[in-house]
Amino acid sequence: MTATVVIMNGVGSVGKSTICRALQSLTRAPFHHVQMDSFLAMMPALYKDHPEGLSFEIQEDDGRPALYARTGPVAEKLLAGMRAAIGAMAATGCNLIVDDVLFGNVDTECGNPVRDYNERLAPFQTHWVGVHAPLNVIEDREASRGDRPRGLARWQFTRVHRDMDYDFEIDVGSITAEEAARQIKDHFDL
Repeated sequence: MTATVVIMNGVGSVGKSTICRALQSLTRAPFHHVQMDSFLAMMPALYKDHPEGLSFEIQEDDGRPALYARTGPVAEKLLAGMRAAIGAMAATGCNLIVDDVLFGNVDTECGNPVRDYNERLAPFQTHWVGVHAPLNVIEDREASRGDRPRGLARWQFTRVHRDMDYDFEIDVGSITAEEAARQIKDHFDL
């Protein structure tokens, strides 16, 4: 049987990781949770808040601070490696739930991440899920986490789903992660 890959895309702090863990507990077959954050944590500390790695710049959005994230060549290569690793894992038969933040279907220094995923995952059953919530809900979640710089969700909010095509979209602003996971499981018959 071929592997199944579910790619969850949404603004940081929307609740993707919690939904992914809930989905793992519901699926008939085992699914491994792959987090973009785990890959970014592999980057040497020198390249965090560095133009060659991952850097941040405060901008304004509707009179409020928004934290613009920029990926340099070191981070771009790391994320391209993540997509290659996901393709390799699927090739071994691993079912995967991927927790990513893709800034629309756009080209970067290392190519187009959406196209890269689609090419690498063409042999497998791949489902794209757009995870949405109102900005105020996401910002409240961002503030309560304490491990994210404030304003990142605001900057990502208008960029993440731009030009994306999904197989399923879900608004998690007023439902639990378990309810969202159940809807995803049922929609794709996982």
